[in-house]
Amino acid sequence: MVIVMGFEGSANKLGIGIVKDDGTILSNIRHTYITPPGEGFLPKDTAEHHRSWIISLVKRSLTESGLTHKDIDCLAYTKGPGMGPPLRSVAVTVRMLSQLWKKPIVAVNHCIAHIEMGRLITGAKNPTVLYVSGGNTQVISYSLKKYRIFGETIDIAVGNCLDRFARVINIPNDPSPGYNIEQLAKKGKNLVELPYVTKGMDVSFGGILSNIESIAKNPVRLKEYTVEDLCYSLQETVFSMLVETAERAMAHCGQTEILAVGGVGCNERLQQMINQMVSQRNGQSFAIDERYCIDNGAMIAWAGYLIFKNNITTPLCETSTTQRFRTDQVEVTWRDD
Repeated sequence: MVIVMGFEGSANKLGIGIVKDDGTILSNIRHTYITPPGEGFLPKDTAEHHRSWIISLVKRSLTESGLTHKDIDCLAYTKGPGMGPPLRSVAVTVRMLSQLWKKPIVAVNHCIAHIEMGRLITGAKNPTVLYVSGGNTQVISYSLKKYRIFGETIDIAVGNCLDRFARVINIPNDPSPGYNIEQLAKKGKNLVELPYVTKGMDVSFGGILSNIESIAKNPVRLKEYTVEDLCYSLQETVFSMLVETAERAMAHCGQTEILAVGGVGCNERLQQMINQMVSQRNGQSFAIDERYCIDNGAMIAWAGYLIFKNNITTPLCETSTTQRFRTDQVEVTWRDD
């Protein structure tokens, strides 16, 4: 039996998870750095949050799992992509624990971890993956030992688009800006026409954000539309773009399964739109709830195990981090299909 402890801290969520080699999740603890309404989270402040909480989360994770550090076989951490200072603060802790506990380290790609956690939890075999989060937006499919990117955002990520609009309308960041936009959108009735930007299988959200920001800041336009209308319109537009590009990738790859991962993948309206599209293709859609969809340590632990089971580890001198680490850079050594 192999047991891996995973460390995630690429953005404002710090997560520690412990996973067995059969996929059993023994612990999955998370603490989120939350800022006041109208404010984002700065890298240096987020890193300070992670440094302040990480040791207590490690202890809680071990307690919850009923294990001690002697039971852990490997430590997995997020190498990237993500915010530089938070990534580094977690990597330093992992290097320290590795030397104290005498455990090997495995560096993990954050995006790959989302995909493999989604496959583990849902049982999806070979899906087209719609990866949507605060920092990433990609349409992905597996081929020839790589997760290939068939489409992606050419400017900002969809989650970043939603988060920045939440700041404009000054709604709370607790539990997350995207979740609060989702709740407001459920009350929206009037659809505001916004730019719809798809370019092949790529998408662009920057112009949409600028457009809806100008409406939200215009007192005259706000007499025509409520804040709920704006949230509803933003969701409908950006999610339609995502579903269109995902369907195009499914058709191109001849696949019948689609899996939504990343923080925005928790959105019920997005899941509903994906289900509607897939049902017309006689396919099947898969989604996971916020425990495993939002950044978490268990996904890093599981991806770390998949790498570690082939006797691949990361030497201490190479346990660096990087803000840019593309999904298609990773050789998928654990899949034979």
